[in-house]
Amino acid sequence: MAALTDAMTTAIDRAREAPNGRHAELLVHDGPLRQTVIALTEGVELAEHNSPPAASIQVMHGSLRVTGEEPDVLQAGHLAALTHFRHAVIALEDTVFLLTTVTSQHDTGSHSTPTGEIPALTEEEQAQELAETDQHTGGGRVDG
Repeated sequence: MAALTDAMTTAIDRAREAPNGRHAELLVHDGPLRQTVIALTEGVELAEHNSPPAASIQVMHGSLRVTGEEPDVLQAGHLAALTHFRHAVIALEDTVFLLTTVTSQHDTGSHSTPTGEIPALTEEEQAQELAETDQHTGGGRVDG
């Protein structure tokens, strides 16, 4: 279980120390579901990128602008579905948010086996999952 408040504090501290002003950490990974805490220092932009099939953003601290089809400013406490169009994210101040994404399903149509167990990922699948996180967050992930 991840302590979200601890993850937020760690993320913004690491973003402030990072040369690129950002930090991302994958907290929940369950089949196609990913929840990543991301911190950006003021003025840092995640360059324009594609959205996964489904995504939401919940701003926990600070404020940011999501560009794209319909630009929007989100502040602490706001929760929004992300556009299905290319978009960028710009921190208007030091900001921490929770990015929830749902990627494509595995071939079986479910992330669990018939017994309900979650299958272990191969090293290759784990590397692919981390690469997808970087693609969706613009990098800045630190494996811990």
